[in-house]
Amino acid sequence: MCGIVGFIGAQEAAPILLDGLARLEYRGYDSAGIAIWSQEKGMEVVKAKGRLQVLSDMVDGGKALKGTVGLGHTRWATHGEPSDVNSHPQVSENGRFAVVHNGIIENYAEIREILQSKGVHFVSQTDTEVVAQLLEYYYRGDVMEALTKVLHRIEGAYALGILCADCPDRLIAARKDSPLILGYGDGFQMLASDVTAVIKYTREVCYLDDGEIAVLTRDGIEVLSHPYLLPVKKERHHVDWEISAAEKGGYEHFMFKEIMEQPKAFRDTISPRIQEGRVVLEDLHITAQQLREMDKLYIIACGSSYHVGMAAKYTLERLLHKSVEVTLASEFRYCEPIVTDKTMVLVISQSGETIDTLAALREAKRLGARVLSIVNVVGSTIARESHDVLYTWAGPEIAVATTKAYSTQLAVVYLVGLYFADLLGTIEKAEYDSIVAELTCIPDKIQTILDQKEQIQYFASIFFNHPSIFFIGRNIDYAVGMEGSLKLKEISYIHSEAYAAGELKHGTISLIEPGTLVVALASYGKLFEKLMSNVVEVKSRGADVLGVTTESRKETMAKTVDHVVAVPDTHPMLLPSLDVIPLQLFAYYVALMRGCDIDKPRNLAKSVTVE
Repeated sequence: MCGIVGFIGAQEAAPILLDGLARLEYRGYDSAGIAIWSQEKGMEVVKAKGRLQVLSDMVDGGKALKGTVGLGHTRWATHGEPSDVNSHPQVSENGRFAVVHNGIIENYAEIREILQSKGVHFVSQTDTEVVAQLLEYYYRGDVMEALTKVLHRIEGAYALGILCADCPDRLIAARKDSPLILGYGDGFQMLASDVTAVIKYTREVCYLDDGEIAVLTRDGIEVLSHPYLLPVKKERHHVDWEISAAEKGGYEHFMFKEIMEQPKAFRDTISPRIQEGRVVLEDLHITAQQLREMDKLYIIACGSSYHVGMAAKYTLERLLHKSVEVTLASEFRYCEPIVTDKTMVLVISQSGETIDTLAALREAKRLGARVLSIVNVVGSTIARESHDVLYTWAGPEIAVATTKAYSTQLAVVYLVGLYFADLLGTIEKAEYDSIVAELTCIPDKIQTILDQKEQIQYFASIFFNHPSIFFIGRNIDYAVGMEGSLKLKEISYIHSEAYAAGELKHGTISLIEPGTLVVALASYGKLFEKLMSNVVEVKSRGADVLGVTTESRKETMAKTVDHVVAVPDTHPMLLPSLDVIPLQLFAYYVALMRGCDIDKPRNLAKSVTVE
């Protein structure tokens, strides 16, 4: 996702904008730009393809641009190749309007053609320039009147920041289906696509909702509803995590830092919710009667959150004795899902802004389902639009490849499963007590694995040059293998696939040849012997096998595979939380040895807010 920062106050804006953009670099981008207005020079726009440092050098860290109001943007190309011209801000033909934009204007081609027929000259290939030129086209001296006409005309998703040279005493923001936050300061105000961009300057924020417009002046922020411009009272939120949480703190990469933070993140997620040996979810308003009447539980998610959902299916079906279906959010709206007012939908999203997941949530609600969401970002759109929400409390996750968000999502799934099973009476007290007790031990067991990271680093040094790697597993091991495969491919660029081990003989085994690396997950005790039969199959075709199992089965597995990583024994339901740790470390060290840009892998963004 692209990054937006806006500032209006008494200080020089350019250095603040550059600093804010630097804190959004983790989201992925290919170019950057800033627009500053000053009394002396009017509107100045500087843009550059490449890293933010290129732009910063061009303006001497912001010192070369004078002015106390401005907008900044980091762009991830959608319409038009990465270039200086296609970078944001985009400017109207006579230079009156500068616009930054996240999202996609779906009808931009039609609008562009109409404006060109009226003599408007376009310089970029972007959909965003349509907004700037359309503002100019409708402008008759009233910016808000022009903006309401533009918003009525454009279709798609957008978070907009607008600076008009005719009224430089304000910034204007508008939002639909793409996140935008407002920051309140003393004598200054800010807008941004993510709170990390403003936390250095203010901790008081609010979240703009769809169909809202904000006017930021040095004295305050006014929020209005579109199209009638009626005042909207916004609730302010205080951001209580420290800025150091969004900094590397001595680690080489954010991803490694976040891997190492998982014991704390897991503990922070579960500890307040386990009281005197019981799972207490005070934020939920779901009754035992509603659960008994539930005809199906859908889990909707994308990427790593989808893999959490895959693990959750095995866990929740076992605990609740209810049918659980896991659906990719991008497919949910198009598969004609069978949803009734007795259906519950569990939505999982790290950012709470994932556009496919949000669209699926809205469709589920339209069909009558009750929606429970698991998200990390307080006040995010998915959180606000759900009937119930449980936060993961993982703190800010900066690396594009998720680690601690995945782990804390799993933790919340365990809590939900136990809480619901207790309400339904589908779990024996002895097993309930056993799982809860073991759940509190998981952070220490994660730490035990992290303390053996050098062993995993050694295995990575052996296998980092393999062109293709396969992960196999059964049941929850298969679900974890999917996440391990994704981690590897997204940061190391090695082709990797995860397969249910029982499917090997149905065609996939034809891909196995001498020297192929197979990562075999064999932690789930009930299926250990069956998985080992699959290991024998791939070994007989010449594969190298790196096994992952529990301490109690390490010696047995070592007799068949080439190398073994052992995780502590735990309750079978909780195994994914341990198995994933060595896979995260393996992916990290492989990418490190291949010289990859680990925190900002190519072609990827942290939060996907375009469909």
